[in-house]
Amino acid sequence: MKQDLPFTYNFQIIDEFLVQNSVNPLSLSPQKQVITRFAELESLIEEETTDIRLISNLQNTLECILEAQLENFPDNIFWDCDFMVSSILRQALAVADEAIGFLKMFTEKMVALSRLFGIHQEIRFCYVHDFMYGFEWARWVQKDPQNRAHIEPFSLFFLDYLLAKGQELIHRINHEQPTYYQLCATGFRNPFPFSREPEDEYRLLTYLANEGLIPVTAWNWHSQPVWNQPFQEIRQQLALQLNIQPQRR
Repeated sequence: MKQDLPFTYNFQIIDEFLVQNSVNPLSLSPQKQVITRFAELESLIEEETTDIRLISNLQNTLECILEAQLENFPDNIFWDCDFMVSSILRQALAVADEAIGFLKMFTEKMVALSRLFGIHQEIRFCYVHDFMYGFEWARWVQKDPQNRAHIEPFSLFFLDYLLAKGQELIHRINHEQPTYYQLCATGFRNPFPFSREPEDEYRLLTYLANEGLIPVTAWNWHSQPVWNQPFQEIRQQLALQLNIQPQRR
């Protein structure tokens, strides 16, 4: 009879995976250039729980998410995961005996989101920045703050909204609505009027980060997401101020 293997974990494996895949692990934090190593995040996780089975499954969740993001967003620039890991762990601990089931569901939804919005399907967005750093979440909350302000950026509820939105976008694209997220010259779709070429995306987002204008400071384990600022408008105004050119179609 096959025996169950003991649960183990080693988050350094994730760091090695990023190196093996030639990821330049840039952080958007104004205080540092590269992301927090996953081996360091492991220590933060161990301060919250000693449940080896839970930690082992959390490592698997993160491996699946990063693999999917790398496959579907190969040109992504910023890779901060601190707050996402903190949020996943907090939600898993909150459901106690259902934690492993929660992690499985979270993994499935996150992988599905990467596939839905990435380069291999119709939407073809270039970066995960708008999701990981909360721009999409803040815009969603602003439409109904009374009912949404308490829902956090990495909740299953918000992930379900994004999955539904992705299907809606694909429907619109496939029905050839003429002005809807046209493909850029680089083959990606850009919902903004300004360029999101890598040098422009880097310049704009680092400026926003330095000014404290990122809805979710994903590089911060204890991030306090902010929704009640006009992030979209600020972003477009700043693109003009920085003389970022219109997107080439």
